[in-house]
Amino acid sequence: MNIRLMCFLILLLLLTADSARMRGGRRRGGRRRGRVGSPRFIFYTSPSRREYYDNPNGARILKSSHFDYEFYLGHKIVFLCVAIGDPRPRITWFKNGVELFYHPYFQITERLHGKNKLKSKLEITPATQMDSGTYECQANNKYAVDRRAFKADF
Repeated sequence: MNIRLMCFLILLLLLTADSARMRGGRRRGGRRRGRVGSPRFIFYTSPSRREYYDNPNGARILKSSHFDYEFYLGHKIVFLCVAIGDPRPRITWFKNGVELFYHPYFQITERLHGKNKLKSKLEITPATQMDSGTYECQANNKYAVDRRAFKADF
């Protein structure tokens, strides 16, 4: 009878250990084993997605200002962004992640070069301490979005 009881207890112990492992139970030291907490990357590929995201007509920035821009207080700051795409992309300017709309000290000019190429220039006159930060130009059309960042400091 002792042997039957011993076998039953061992079997019960093995079953509870297996069920705890399947539920992600913790072991000694508080560390989990298996896939819990490890990064998993899943890539879904389909021909239609590839054609959309790798479309040759997507907006692309061809030319832009340098990443680090050091300016003098009271002088002019100029950022340049040239983009191409079909349909012609729209260029939007940002400062520290906020879209720039209107300010009395800056001017945005756009010039068309051909059918699908656009040149945009952001000028800030006169430059103040408040103008330091991270600027971004974003070109987008219905196929793609492209961004370039510029860091300005005095």
